[in-house]
Amino acid sequence: DGETVVGNPSGSCHPERSQGTHKHANREILHSVQNDKGGKMRDESGEVKDERKGLGGTSKKKWAIIIAVLVIGAVAALFGTMSGGGSDTIAERKLPETIDEEQRMESERLAAEQRTKEIVAPRTDALYFTANGIPFNMVNVEGGTFEMGATSEQYNPYDDEKPVHNVTLNDYYIGETEVTQSLWQAVMGTPAPSFFDVRNPICPVMSISYDECIVFINKLNSLLYNQLPTGRKFRLPTEAEWEFAARGGNRSRGYQYSGSDNIDDVAWCMDNSETTHPVKQKQANELGLYDMSGNVWEWCNDWYGSYSSSSHTNPNGPSSGYSRVVRGGSWYNCDIQECRVASREYSPSDYCRRNPCGLRLAL
Repeated sequence: DGETVVGNPSGSCHPERSQGTHKHANREILHSVQNDKGGKMRDESGEVKDERKGLGGTSKKKWAIIIAVLVIGAVAALFGTMSGGGSDTIAERKLPETIDEEQRMESERLAAEQRTKEIVAPRTDALYFTANGIPFNMVNVEGGTFEMGATSEQYNPYDDEKPVHNVTLNDYYIGETEVTQSLWQAVMGTPAPSFFDVRNPICPVMSISYDECIVFINKLNSLLYNQLPTGRKFRLPTEAEWEFAARGGNRSRGYQYSGSDNIDDVAWCMDNSETTHPVKQKQANELGLYDMSGNVWEWCNDWYGSYSSSSHTNPNGPSSGYSRVVRGGSWYNCDIQECRVASREYSPSDYCRRNPCGLRLAL
């Protein structure tokens, strides 16, 4: 709409806000490796020091300790053989804490799935597509009117979320999940670029520029032209479409994040994650959409600009600008404030390599 004012350029998905510089702007992923947890001493060459003076000078007490250790080792080896584990090594067996962690993660996944069933009504109006053997779903969003921006439930909103204004949208479809690495490769023929080097077919693509999104979408439309409903093509959602869907559309319960007021129910952010996660591991929102808060940023089609108080119908944002809108927050460098459904960010359209930017399709 012509009333929208174009924003300033930024080289980052984390611009300096009018309320102050982003406090996590310099956060790096830390891959800390802890060695010698037992506290062994090392000499200058890095070798573990042997503090004994030689076996000849060992006291009776120390000899007793050595013998006890040998006996315990022999008993342990005998026990392993008797239990059928003679050829099994510690490295080949799963430690109890590893098993516990896997069980915990599976329990969390099942709990999220159950919460989703309780919140999301059965959908019979989704569209199902397959691109070179990779399936994906598009969820119908019934049109309606909503308040966009810093509504009352949005805690401590940023200035660019104001003023709140009414937006009316027609029906549209939006991806159930972010575009995955497997779908990207099925369409493009090559793996998606990733600054973070996370290679998992069911993780969302990341480090993708807006321009690369457009290339992907054009190829997808060419590939699936015979599967598309008449008059519709794949595209990026507008910023208004993205926010309406993130809020739960006409089924919205007024949550702060997409599907809950508890960030851990629905989002991977810097408070609970240090990497990108597979899609659909958290609870869905009221429309059955996953990861609209957190995991990776999602490109919108709009140029970034200021809001106006006027009501709008199917707005497309400014007609030109310097940066495109990204929404939803991510696991990297984003606190919970940026995962709110009203929070806005932006980035130059040709760059997002050092930020986990992905996409969600609209139709």
